[in-house]
This record gives sequence, C-alpha cells and structure tokens, in this order.
Amino acid sequence: MRRRLLVMTAALLTTAGAASAGAGGWLYAKAWLAQVLLRRAWAEVEAGEKGARPWPWADTSPVARLRVPGHGVDAIVLAGASGRTMAFGPAHADGSAAPGALGNCVLAGHRDTHFAFLRNLRAGDGIELERPDGEIVRYRVADSRVVDQSETWVGGESDGPLLTLVTCYPFTDPVPGGPLRFVVWAEADVGEGR
Repeated sequence: MRRRLLVMTAALLTTAGAASAGAGGWLYAKAWLAQVLLRRAWAEVEAGEKGARPWPWADTSPVARLRVPGHGVDAIVLAGASGRTMAFGPAHADGSAAPGALGNCVLAGHRDTHFAFLRNLRAGDGIELERPDGEIVRYRVADSRVVDQSETWVGGESDGPLLTLVTCYPFTDPVPGGPLRFVVWAEADVGEGR
C-alpha cells in the first residue's frame, strides 16, 4: 500500500511538473511565433497598409520596430500596452508620443520575454526605433531606475524625442505584476527625431 501510494505520488508530481514546464514553454513559443507573424504585418505597414493585423482576430497592429543592436533585440511594437497585447510583443502606451515623434514615447513589455534585455542596458547603449514611414530614430540610454507603479511621472511630457521603456521588476520574481517597475529612458541622438 505504501509503495503504491509513493508511485502514485511520484506519477502525479511528474505529470504536474511536465504540465507546468509545458505551460511555461508555451509562453515563450507564443511570443516567438507572434513575432514571426508580426514581421509579416510590419512589412504590410511599411508598404502603406494602415492597421495591418498580424492575424485575423487581432485587435492590435504594428506601430514600430524596436532594435537594440548591442543586445540582439529586433522586435515589432504593437499598438496599445495591455497585458493581452504584451503577450505577443512590446507595446506602445496609448496617449504617449507616437514612436519616433517629439515627446515621450512609452513602450511596455514583459520582463521575462521581449523586455528581458532591459536588465543589461547601460547608459550610452544605442536603441533604434523604426517608424512606419521607414525613418529610423536613434536613441542613447540616458538613465534607468526602479520606481513604484504609482509613479506615473515616468511617462510624462517631454520637449524633445524621448523613449521610455517600462517592465515589471524584479526580473527574477516568480510572481509577475508586482508594484515595482524598471524604467529606462533614452534620448534621441543629436539631430534625430521630429
């Protein structure tokens, strides 16, 4: 009886572990596959199609392309920074400046997928933001810090082109969505932006 109980417990734990690993793997697979479909939609946007959707039921569309050459990042940015949108890629916060325009453009992403690289950014690192018209605005990381989610000033107005990248913090916390945010500010290189 005792051996049978031990075997059943081991089988149950193995099944639960496999299911958990599969669910975690699905998150990364979904993020990767979405970027493949988003690149296709981005090509349509660059060709002049307004609001190209990456899949028929999508309620968002690509608005920019984010590249961080020094960290191997190349991701399509979606409209609307909701949790649903950020499951597929970094997202542009409604109400912030358009990507590459004058003002503060705020992009948000998940700390364990598309914005995991933020932890490695340092002052002076280069970031590129490609607009739908093909213009590339280049930025340099100016500062980063951890703030409370209630500190909404991080997305405030800016006189010049400013890029603000936001993700949850800490990066290694097993429970997502806590009260802290890791914020990176990048200023447009001299002569860049509109």
